[in-house]
Amino acid sequence: MLFNSVNFAIFLPIVFFIYWFVAGKSLNLQNILLLASSYFFYACWDWRFLLLLIFSTFLDYVTGIKISTSKNMNNKKFWFWLSISINLGFLGIFKYYNFFAQSFSDAIANFGLKINPFTLQVILPVGISFYTFHGLSYVIDIYNNKIKAERNFIDYSVFVSFFPLLVAGPIERATHLLPQIQKQRVFSFPNAVVGLRQILWGLFKKVVIADQCAKIANILFDLSNGYSGTTLIIGAVAFAFQIYCDFSGYSDIALGTAKLFGIDLLRNFAFPYFSRDIAEFWRRWHISLSSWFKDYLYVPLGGSRVGLWKKVRNTLIIFLVSGFWHGANWTFIAWGALNALYILPSIIFKSNRLNIETIALARVFPTARELFAMLFTFTLTVFAWVFFRSQDIGSAIIFIKKATIGLFYNYSYLQTALFFDRNIGYSMAIIICLFILFEWNGRGYNFAIEKILSSRPVWIRWSFYYVLIYMVLIYSGGEEPFIYFQF
Repeated sequence: MLFNSVNFAIFLPIVFFIYWFVAGKSLNLQNILLLASSYFFYACWDWRFLLLLIFSTFLDYVTGIKISTSKNMNNKKFWFWLSISINLGFLGIFKYYNFFAQSFSDAIANFGLKINPFTLQVILPVGISFYTFHGLSYVIDIYNNKIKAERNFIDYSVFVSFFPLLVAGPIERATHLLPQIQKQRVFSFPNAVVGLRQILWGLFKKVVIADQCAKIANILFDLSNGYSGTTLIIGAVAFAFQIYCDFSGYSDIALGTAKLFGIDLLRNFAFPYFSRDIAEFWRRWHISLSSWFKDYLYVPLGGSRVGLWKKVRNTLIIFLVSGFWHGANWTFIAWGALNALYILPSIIFKSNRLNIETIALARVFPTARELFAMLFTFTLTVFAWVFFRSQDIGSAIIFIKKATIGLFYNYSYLQTALFFDRNIGYSMAIIICLFILFEWNGRGYNFAIEKILSSRPVWIRWSFYYVLIYMVLIYSGGEEPFIYFQF
């Protein structure tokens, strides 16, 4: 079930009504309802993979208790590695087996040997990377004595499979979400209003911006040979807005939906395109994943407390693994490697913590230096996105080569690039500019319109909401999946 679907528009109010008006006085009933609703939500995609989700949940629930109650370290290690191995094994089989099989075949072919590897004809279970990481963090925290094992299977199952975050995050921690699941929740009208506002903003970003930018990016990436360098750069920028508005739009809807049920999820985006360097970008982009890799991979490797070369090694590892997490393709690894190279100078010269605060928070405009730093960081990010979006490394190199060589030629193509489809054209250019202004104006909040027009009369606020709703309805051209469903 998609957030931007009619089915979800029916599903959410029904669950909301039962949750507060039927089960509102019983925490157990509320949690049972959330679990049943989450399983139904997931089964609407493919009920067969619901069994995999339930098995993964049961595995970590049992091994968590076994780790917590083990009297000696050998037993503790056994249950810990059993959980880790099975979880990563399922992830490896479904997500990476075909990649490794084909890569091995290609490597053997370089020596004149030809083999036909056995591949799995199975689709990737949606959300497997996210709920697997939920379980892994839980088991690791128990093993490291940071939390106690949860004995209530319903509560733990809700933590893993809460439907707003189930298929594309944010990647939650037991220390943050489980206490909220276990305590009585009271309906808050102001909190619900903020949640609805965040849902609306997420839908706007997804439907009006991401899906429309996708039409430009898909054509220019898939048919790059037919366009000039200037046009291809427009395509790369279009994809940058597409992936940001698609994924952060999903996160906004997820966080807003959770608020309706009295639950606060981890923030996943903090206006990353206003970053002044790559280190700041990664503190603001997919925050839950970045912090997960930091806490469960980077720090155990020694983090920044080791010597220079180990620090470089740790940085390369975390970014390569992050790239590989996104998918079984060399393009994602190249994307991760590029970002590692971008950030290494700041790690080496210890300048990665220079830009902690939000840019120009007390001012209307950034300084010339801040503006240049922001544009330079965005340019580096767009360049890396080319690898992320391309089908393979060769296509990415061709795209970049053609964009670079043709950059200063055929300026007439610029108009073609922006307005090759007049249904997208002029209006989309204006909408994106307005979107950037809204994001800039709201950069000090959790999302751009959290406090929009808060001091204005009600009729002005509602006029603004109606305009957003109207635009979402006008630009809805079908139930387009979210990009991160494939990860």
